[in-house]
Amino acid sequence: MTSSLPPLAAVPLVAGLMGAPLSGATVTAPPAPADRVSTQHTPRHQTALHRPADRPSPDRPRSGRRNDGRVSTVPAGTGAGSGALADVVEHVATIGDAEERRVLDYWTPARMAAAVPASLLGRDLAGTLNGTVHGTVAGAARPLTGGTGTPPEREPQRRGTAASPAAARAATSTAGARWTAGGAVTRTTGRVFLTVNRVDFVCSASVIRSANRDVVVTAGHCVKDGRGAWAENWTFVPGYRAGHKPYGSFTARRMFVAGPWSRRGDDSYDVGMVALNTARGRHVADAAGTQEIAFNSARGAVTFGFGYPADPPYNGESLVYCAGRVSADPHGQTRDQGLRCDMTAGSSGGPWLSHFDSASGRGTVTSVSSFKYSDDRRTMYGPYFGESAKMLFTTAERA
Repeated sequence: MTSSLPPLAAVPLVAGLMGAPLSGATVTAPPAPADRVSTQHTPRHQTALHRPADRPSPDRPRSGRRNDGRVSTVPAGTGAGSGALADVVEHVATIGDAEERRVLDYWTPARMAAAVPASLLGRDLAGTLNGTVHGTVAGAARPLTGGTGTPPEREPQRRGTAASPAAARAATSTAGARWTAGGAVTRTTGRVFLTVNRVDFVCSASVIRSANRDVVVTAGHCVKDGRGAWAENWTFVPGYRAGHKPYGSFTARRMFVAGPWSRRGDDSYDVGMVALNTARGRHVADAAGTQEIAFNSARGAVTFGFGYPADPPYNGESLVYCAGRVSADPHGQTRDQGLRCDMTAGSSGGPWLSHFDSASGRGTVTSVSSFKYSDDRRTMYGPYFGESAKMLFTTAERA
């Protein structure tokens, strides 16, 4: 990832909330069809609902780099929200029944429970680049007292109960609380289990409405380690709760990231789209429902962020949310918007929804959780969904 921070020591960045910097490793993937370059043009004047912003980010150390995906050239931006040219990089993930079964069998209950946010390994894997030591999200999160899950002062009185009119009136401003109001968001948001460099990790993601009914959106670093390896064993569990998989498990079929993310880990493009295989003949959208997605939205709106934070004081077993009005990066180093949020590692890739209706649990995805600055541990930043994100989505929904 490239960082434009001038005084790097003064404003160190915390690497993406999947966690700490990952050491890239060459991932052996099923052979993809011959590389293909195509040019697709989309109208540049699209309107959408609100959205958080993008950011350039610090590089993580990589090794064994390899680009074995297809490339298609599309209009995007120097930042994900502008209109210059950028490309979409594709990786073919799980092909065939045998490979899909292998991935599903890989994720035993024990492996799922043991999978960690990458930040838990940050003290061992962190590298120094341009004078910045990439910290861990665990280190970045403000220490809170109490057990795992929601901090004590926000602990709900009841767990696992059906949404009531009172519960549906969720707080429109909170830095972190367990979501108890029910609704569609409890089905469309899920946990991602993935392997990078033979280490198992967790992220978050959301189902979005798409033509093929197979697309989920997450953070780019939950799909590909920047300039390094693509993730293996990539599996999405919508509606995850305390180890339960009420809507099944869906393996990745094809993965998509923007070229600037794949080539240099540019956090302005820290967005990933994944087209999933069906599970028992059902598309993920049919099994779990969908959220809308929008591009080139107005900034500064009230936003709800969801995810499965796994570092203390959370444990990754329940859906957590933050809510508030997003604001520009005060350091001026990114185009992202920030949301006051205590969520920790594991929440990476979780959806940010604007125009969110807490009674129905529906809204419009306008960003995903991406990173925190280590000197501002209560603000989450998310990439702006502009033309680059739009092309990722368009490509993924046609996959």
